[in-house]
Amino acid sequence: MADAYDAEELAQRYRSLVDHTPDGICVHQDGLVVYVNQATIRLLGAAGSEDILGKPVTQFVHPDSVPGMLDRISHLTTAGAASHPTEMQLLRLDGRPVPVETVSVLTPWQHHFAYQVVIHDLTAQRAAEQAQRLAEEHFTTVVSQLEEGVVVIDRNGRIESANPAAGRIFGKPEHAEELVGLSIHELPMVLLDANAQPLPPSRHPIARTLETGETITGYTFGVDRADGQRRWLSGSSRLLNPDDPASPAVSSFADVTEFRASRRQLEYQATHDSLTGLANRSLILSQLAAALASSADPQVSTVLFIDLDGFKAINDTLGHAIGDTVLQIVAQRLQRALRGDDLVGRLGGDEFLVLLAGPTRREDLDALVQRLRSTMSEPIVARGHRIEVNASIGVTELVQGDHRTPEAVLHDADVAMYRAKPVGDREATVKGRRPNNTHAS
Repeated sequence: MADAYDAEELAQRYRSLVDHTPDGICVHQDGLVVYVNQATIRLLGAAGSEDILGKPVTQFVHPDSVPGMLDRISHLTTAGAASHPTEMQLLRLDGRPVPVETVSVLTPWQHHFAYQVVIHDLTAQRAAEQAQRLAEEHFTTVVSQLEEGVVVIDRNGRIESANPAAGRIFGKPEHAEELVGLSIHELPMVLLDANAQPLPPSRHPIARTLETGETITGYTFGVDRADGQRRWLSGSSRLLNPDDPASPAVSSFADVTEFRASRRQLEYQATHDSLTGLANRSLILSQLAAALASSADPQVSTVLFIDLDGFKAINDTLGHAIGDTVLQIVAQRLQRALRGDDLVGRLGGDEFLVLLAGPTRREDLDALVQRLRSTMSEPIVARGHRIEVNASIGVTELVQGDHRTPEAVLHDADVAMYRAKPVGDREATVKGRRPNNTHAS
């Protein structure tokens, strides 16, 4: 009696578990449904079990899924035999299909064999997958329309994907897909750092991101493409999935070639004389300040202040256009006569300044001044006019620990230049007295 009670209690617990499990349970025997739990009733959109029981099981299976279902259960020949989990579609009472995963088990049922089917609803999973597909398609569409290049690079340094903008920037405007599968070393271009020096792929920020997972933004690098063009790029690198140590990295970059050129042009214009292309007063003072601030031997040893004698008469008699031509030719002669490390600048008007780099011996300095005077005195032919120009050159030398300001150095060189002028060309008022380290030439 006790055994019968225990068996009945166990059966009751099993029925309660089956009735409340979130997965559907259905039993069909001889092709008819003989049992469904509450989850199956809800899944099929029925009001109660009476809408399902006693009806052909195939009524609730999508026609496309019926042949597979019949084939699977035909191979279940012994009690307890189960089919592999299989995706299929059921039909609700309102005719709508439901994606499910099922497992059929051959089991005794009221002294006969029947098929017990465990049904897992895939509706939520399919909706999530569809949403993910749509999101990926949307993402792909957006990325493909970007002007910014985007490439995804795997842990081995090979490109997994590249958008059309990356193809255009890398010189493959119609064939961005050809980049896929290439390693960074195999790209059809040469990488450059911000200073236009060759950049080994192992030192590119994307390599550091792949190695350390670090996000790097705002770096500049260049590419020399196969078509001979050099493009400058502003880029960033980060892991596609920061929570996954094995995640590929994504590199995005914008072409800033024109912006960089424009910025450099603006910087050049801000520091160079528009007429002669020489350094302007701002750049001269900046370089001189750096030299004076150095605790070691001054990077600039000597300052030459050069003024053209009688230039005002050229402007007054021949016109400013010829005067400008004379200034341009003088600037070219100065550059040719000096070393590459020396800085030649124009202060304005007919005044030029030279910063001599490195130590200079006194005898070499005297010889240089004479050479400059000789070079400047060579006749200039401008628009049919033969013009002779002489120059007065003032010299001031810098010493280690020189405490003068850049403006004071220029003033001392200016004073020395005035003392060097022929008596007839000197202005009525002398601008200042000559310091000890300043002399006229």
